Amino acid sequence: MAKQGSSTRKNQQRQATVRLLLLTAILICVNLIASRLHFGIDLTEEKRFTLSPSTKRLLKNMDEVAVVEVYLKGELPSGFQRLAATTRERLSYFKEIAGKNLVFRFSDPFEGKREDEKGPIFQALAKKGINGTNLQLKTDEGYSEKIIFPCALVKYKGREFPINLLENDRQGMSPMEVLNYSESLLEYKFASALNFLSRPDQTRIAYIVGHDEMLGPQTRDMLMTLSTIYRVDTLYLPGELSIKGPGTGLFDAIIINKPRAAFDDKEKFKIDQFVMRGGSVLWALDGVIATMDSLKGSNESFLTQELPLNLDDLLFNCGVRVNANLIEDMDCNPIPVVVGMTGDQPQAELRPWIYFPVLMPSAKHPIVHNLDPVKTMFTSSIDTIANPDIRKTVLLASSKYSRVTPHPARVSLSMMAYKPDNKLFNKGYQPVAVLAEGKFKSTFNNRFPASFLAVLRDSLKMPFKGQCDTPAKMIIISDGDVFENDYSQREGTMDMGYWRFTGNFFSNKAFMLNCMEYLTDRSGLLESRSKDVKLRLLDSGRVKDEQTKWQWINIALPIGLVLIFASAYIFFRKRRFEKPSA
Repeated sequence: MAKQGSSTRKNQQRQATVRLLLLTAILICVNLIASRLHFGIDLTEEKRFTLSPSTKRLLKNMDEVAVVEVYLKGELPSGFQRLAATTRERLSYFKEIAGKNLVFRFSDPFEGKREDEKGPIFQALAKKGINGTNLQLKTDEGYSEKIIFPCALVKYKGREFPINLLENDRQGMSPMEVLNYSESLLEYKFASALNFLSRPDQTRIAYIVGHDEMLGPQTRDMLMTLSTIYRVDTLYLPGELSIKGPGTGLFDAIIINKPRAAFDDKEKFKIDQFVMRGGSVLWALDGVIATMDSLKGSNESFLTQELPLNLDDLLFNCGVRVNANLIEDMDCNPIPVVVGMTGDQPQAELRPWIYFPVLMPSAKHPIVHNLDPVKTMFTSSIDTIANPDIRKTVLLASSKYSRVTPHPARVSLSMMAYKPDNKLFNKGYQPVAVLAEGKFKSTFNNRFPASFLAVLRDSLKMPFKGQCDTPAKMIIISDGDVFENDYSQREGTMDMGYWRFTGNFFSNKAFMLNCMEYLTDRSGLLESRSKDVKLRLLDSGRVKDEQTKWQWINIALPIGLVLIFASAYIFFRKRRFEKPSA
């Protein structure tokens, strides 16, 4: 009997060893398969773990290896650790699609470097567009300073593109909301960088001149910002035979910014045919002439002046009309006003100026989705006209408490002495920026004799087109100052969207870049920018009241379940192998 029992125990030990080896082999095989094949189901409401179709298309079409260097590594505050983890997660999703054509790594530029070596490294990164952030960290000994780089550098096809991972200039957002918003833009930023670097040539944009358009110190930031992404050229429209569009490999879009002189029919024809051949136009037009310079000196009021640009038929054909009026909005920027004197010194006070509306984007379109407010000055309203062939989307509009004053409008500083009555501002949501898309028809259809059309076709090799072959795009903004930057002899060029009287930054620059990307990029990547990642915070009240309860559930309950299952296992195992009584 003893011999038989010993043999039984050996068999059981061999079986246990075989089962352990099989389990180990299965786990190794499962991990090897899992490292190569990934599958998941995104059950989140906003599909935060799913790449957009345009991003997937871009990654599948990559034909060279892209290297992404992320400079978030080392001892970081919890918020930046979360940003680094989310960045790694997004790039892992990218790699699942791109495969061997995408390599990413995380590094600390200052790791293992002496203090005297950090300065040149900082300057070298700054030249590439990688800017550091100085943080104060709390330690056991007090506070210490640490420079971190919440940035990434994408290298593809022999070029580089810097990415700022943290959107730290968001107005009215808590640190958690800023972090959440930054995470929602990661897919768009990395995909846009790869898309930009994959283009063999820069997209070309023409800045139209010849009609007293704004050009000089007030447009320096606009043109310099565009030049970092696009190739921007000025184009003297009266001296050109035509505007060579996308089909010729020249200009993909044109910008007409705050003209003051009228366009003649020849110039309008050039713009018309540029659009018919697939070109896009960004219009920034004033409805009337109104400037703060008219209030300088002893003048405390002025009347708006008519602005005959002769563009009504061209815009009407696209389904929009810029009205000759001024929007008055309770949601506006303040300006300094002299309210008294102290001796010989005037005393100024900031007061709301209803002619400088601050527009809060509310549309879900990718151009303005999740965008901060945009500042405007002396803005007119836009009417949209029914046209079944043209789709129109209002991108920016005045607030609920606004109204319009028709031309000629009297603008006076004296009105700032009285508090505006909300009840009088009852014509809200006046359109200010409109996107028009579709197969536009030429404004000049049936206006030319056959002989002239023959000259265009045979002699000039520019056959007249009466309609777009593919859908075209236009964005019309009824404020010529929306892309203007402030300028002073002492401070020089200021950033577009900066309001120096309050120190606030508005999203005029981001709005301009989004407009140009939507008008020129055919990949549709801008749609990934509109992805929402909702911030689901815990109820602080319930956390405080139910803290002990959830601590017991999360700590004691798992331990208790393990003990119960262990006791049951031992009990049944003992019952199974115990010797039967004689």
